[in-house]
Amino acid sequence: MKNRLPITFILISVVLDSMGIGLIMPVMPDLIQEVEGAGLAKAAVWGGILTTIFAVMQFLCGPTIGSLSDRFGRRPVLLISLAVMALDYILMAVAGTITLLIVGRIIGGITAATPATAAAYIADISSPKDKAANFGLIGAAFGIGFILGPLIGGALAEFGTRAPFYAAAVLAAANFAFGYFVLPETVTDKIRRPFSWTRANPIGAFWHIGNLPGLKKLLSIAFLYEVAFFVYPGVWAYYGVAQFGWGPGMIGVSLGAFGVSIAIAQGLLIRPIIAALGERSVVILGLTLSIGCFIALGFITNGWLAVALTPLSALGSIAQPALQGIMSRTAADDQQGELQGTLSSIKAVATILSPLLVTQIFWYFTTDTAPIYAPGAPFILSGLIMSGCIAIFLTRPKGASIKINA
Repeated sequence: MKNRLPITFILISVVLDSMGIGLIMPVMPDLIQEVEGAGLAKAAVWGGILTTIFAVMQFLCGPTIGSLSDRFGRRPVLLISLAVMALDYILMAVAGTITLLIVGRIIGGITAATPATAAAYIADISSPKDKAANFGLIGAAFGIGFILGPLIGGALAEFGTRAPFYAAAVLAAANFAFGYFVLPETVTDKIRRPFSWTRANPIGAFWHIGNLPGLKKLLSIAFLYEVAFFVYPGVWAYYGVAQFGWGPGMIGVSLGAFGVSIAIAQGLLIRPIIAALGERSVVILGLTLSIGCFIALGFITNGWLAVALTPLSALGSIAQPALQGIMSRTAADDQQGELQGTLSSIKAVATILSPLLVTQIFWYFTTDTAPIYAPGAPFILSGLIMSGCIAIFLTRPKGASIKINA
């Protein structure tokens, strides 16, 4: 049972990381209006700026945090990140100006190392054949946090705009205390490597990691995958309103169903599927399912059919941990933090670019001047991007993957 405590801490950390985002989402519009004394439209602009600042800092600092964990260990990086996260939420809770909110998002972006460092920790303690399935547990934990965050945040908002921030701070602090007592270090002197600024930045890390056999293509696939998959948080709510006439309740139910489905797919189903098919086939299967679902969502006009596609679409997400498993096995033991930090930067760039892309596509095909009214156009684009992912992946040698015996 004792051996289960570290991985329990890791998964709780990921749940809290994703839940923390959802906790504060319901109150951010009101909080920004409160500190800025502005209307909703201007608050939305500031909200976009704050989100972008967070993503940019995550992009810039992800490889740095990853390299620090390769040098000093996963334990101190994870614990320091949690401690700073708790302090950041307190800063946001007491912020009386937009400047302090900006400072809070800068700090939050710099220390947004939990998923990347957690993935490096999982890589450290996993055998090669178990890496992809264990990465799936991280995806499942993120899905659970994605479900719980907005629900709890909305409920806490009844106690004021600051309440969710204090709650998030308490949760982060409690998990810090838990990790302090149960989390052992996994980076031994044998695999510890010197810290170098030439590698601890997005460009240097991508260049160095990308020089490993086949990884440049895999990193490109990871980026395109994130861009395509971000269509869900990017336009799903707008798509539901325009295509099916959904209200907030139905949008919430559909997103909740999606989060539950991802948790099941990545937490329970991925291990037996990889055991039966192998990582390479799972990547192809996941991408193929995603393509089919995206194209279907581009054309269907029945809202319940869209909800019915949710489990299949979520099952397509098994491609991501399988791809991550292949990359982790390619990188050396002393490069796991660097690799996961690079993936964190890639995801941050996708988080910045994808909403701009898919919302513009949605806007263009729902205006009065559009050549055809097509609220589902962003999903068709995502399907085409996923098709590009398969094309790139199939150019890799088959020997790059392994099949896992059940």
